[in-house]
This record gives sequence, structure tokens and C-alpha cells, in this order.
Amino acid sequence: MSAREFDLAAANGEAKQRLVTSLRGKGAHLSYEDAVRDFPARLINTRPDHVPYTFWHQLEHIRIAQLDMLRYIADPQYVSPPWPAGYWPDTHATADESAWKKTIAAYCADLEELITLIEDPSCNVLAPVSHMEDRSIMRSALVLVDHTAYHVGEFVMARQILGEWKSELSRSV
Repeated sequence: MSAREFDLAAANGEAKQRLVTSLRGKGAHLSYEDAVRDFPARLINTRPDHVPYTFWHQLEHIRIAQLDMLRYIADPQYVSPPWPAGYWPDTHATADESAWKKTIAAYCADLEELITLIEDPSCNVLAPVSHMEDRSIMRSALVLVDHTAYHVGEFVMARQILGEWKSELSRSV
């Protein structure tokens, strides 16, 4: 094969590896699991100053958005919920420690389901998918990576502001 030829199978394999790495929060992203590790239960329903949602609201939003994308990719009949109400818990909703853990477990289970779909040997993440308006699975997964990274960053910044996150930078700067 010359340098001008394109090996679709190799490109698909490389894309899959990079997507899985990014979805798991590796590389340039902090993982969801690292962000929520050792989170103090007393702050689950805290709404930091100037923030319209609680820590639990934010994790639930990340979970709902991920589940929406998983269903969008996997099910041609799926209809997304209305924006924004269908993607956030009610502003007055609260969670206890059990609901917090349930949100985290559901996020992790849905993530593994998405990764299993991507890693399936028959899955071409680069190909347009007709029920997805001819968008590729790669495009949809990258939207999810960006969305999750954005909100995980917000989550950790709010933890820092409240003094509940020890940044590695504070040890090296």
C-alpha cells in the first residue's frame, strides 16, 4: 500500500482506541471517576454561589446527556427529550447519598455500554449512520467527550472553590 492509499480498517481501529481513551477521561481529560472520588456527602445538594445547580444536579445532567447519546447511537427509533428540561433534574430536586451513588453507577454502566458498542468489531465509527442524520458514531462520541469534559471541569472547579479538591498544581507551583 502506498502512502497515498487509505487503510479504512486501520483508521477505524485507531479512531476506536482514541474514542475509548477519551470517553474514559484519559489523556488530557480528568476522568469522571476521579472528579467524584472522595466527594463529601454533605455537599451533594450544595449550590455554589452564582451556580444555578447543585453538585448532584450536575452529575445527573452528565448522566442523562450520556444516556441520551447512547440511545441516539444505538436505537433508530429513539427520540431525545426536550431541551433543557429533559436533560436536567428539577431545580428543586435533591439527592441523598443513595441517589448520588445510583447516579454515579448508572453513568459508569452506560459508559461501559457505549464503549462495548464502539469496540464491537462490526462497528465502523467513521461511517455515516442513516438514523443519525448521516452523522458518524465518532462525531457523536466526540460531542459526548467534550460535554462530559466541560462539566467535569466545572464540577472540579466548584470543588476547588469550596476547598474540597486538592489540586496537583498547588504542590508544584
